[in-house]
Amino acid sequence: MDVVKRVHVVPVGYEFDRILEPIRNQRADLVYLLEDDSADGAMAEYHDELRAELESIVPEVRTVGCDLADVYAVLGEVTTIADVHPDDQVYVNVSGAGTIAAIGATIACMDVSTNAHAYYVEPEQYVHDGTIEPASVGVDEIEEVPTYPIDSPTRDQVAIMEFLSDPAAWEGFHDDRTAPPKKKDLIEYARDRALSFMADRRSPDERSGEDKGAFRVLDTHVLEPLADDGYVTIESVGRRRVVELTERGENAYRAFRHKLIDDAGEAR
Repeated sequence: MDVVKRVHVVPVGYEFDRILEPIRNQRADLVYLLEDDSADGAMAEYHDELRAELESIVPEVRTVGCDLADVYAVLGEVTTIADVHPDDQVYVNVSGAGTIAAIGATIACMDVSTNAHAYYVEPEQYVHDGTIEPASVGVDEIEEVPTYPIDSPTRDQVAIMEFLSDPAAWEGFHDDRTAPPKKKDLIEYARDRALSFMADRRSPDERSGEDKGAFRVLDTHVLEPLADDGYVTIESVGRRRVVELTERGENAYRAFRHKLIDDAGEAR
C-alpha cells in the first residue's frame, strides 16, 4: 500500500519564516522550492540558510529553477509538480515570493485536473526590504486560500498547441515550414500521435471521398474550444483553412504541457 505524502510547493522570494514554519508545523514529507536563478548576493545566502533548515526537518527537499516574474512559468511548474503527485496531499504556499508568483500558484490550484491546495501565511510583522534580510518575521496565521475550479485545456488540445508552437514539427505534414498548418495537417498529426479524439476515426484511404467527419471532430473537440479561449486563430487563406497559435495560446501551452508527460515521465 502506497503511503500518502504531504507535499509542499513554495515559490521562494524574500521570505524565511513564512516558508519554513508551515512546513515545520504540517510535518511535510517532501518540499519543492521554486527558486529564481536571478537570486544572488545576500538574498541567496539566506536562501541557503532556509534550505539547510528545511533539510534538517524534512526527509526530502528539491529545488526547481523557475522564473518567478513569469505567471505562466510558475503556473506550469506548480501544475507539473501536482501532476506527478496525484495520490499525495499537495499544498502550495502562495505567500513566499510576491504577487506575480502568488497569482501563478493560485491559478494552478484552481485547475480541476490538479489536487493542489493553496495557502497563505500572514506574518507577525514586516520588517525588512528582503534583499539583505527576509521581508518579514514570524508567522501569525496560516489560511487556506479559497479557489474556484477552472477547466484547463484537455490533453488533446495541449498536444495540438504543442504542434502549432513548433514549425520544425510541421515537416512531413506539408512542404512549407513557414506556412501555418491547415486543418488537414492537424488531422494527420492527430492520427500520427494517436490522439484520443481521432481514436475512432478511420484513415481517409479506407473510405471514399473527403473525411468530413474527422474535420467535425477536430472542430468540436479541439479547435472551437481553443478558439473560444483565444488560444488559436482560424483563417481562410485561399482555399485553405489555416490555424495559428496566439500569444495567449503559447502561454497556455507552457502552463499545461505537463499533460503530455506519460506515466514514465517522458513527453508524448
